[in-house]
Amino acid sequence: MPRYEYRCRTCGDTFELSRPMAESAAPAACPAGHDDTVKLLSTVAVGGSASAPSPAPRAAGGGGGCCGGGCCG
Repeated sequence: MPRYEYRCRTCGDTFELSRPMAESAAPAACPAGHDDTVKLLSTVAVGGSASAPSPAPRAAGGGGGCCGGGCCG
């Protein structure tokens, strides 16, 4: 179930709720009981490291072009 982040406009508290996607736009009360809240846009962090991709191998005798010379006559 996705987690959504909200901020209370009354007390300034930021909190998260787990709820179905179908309820993502439904109002959410803050833990202090205030109803004036807004859903925040969240960023997704993905761990790990990335390296530059290696170039694709070329076919022997290819003529270049958009498709390596196979269909561009």
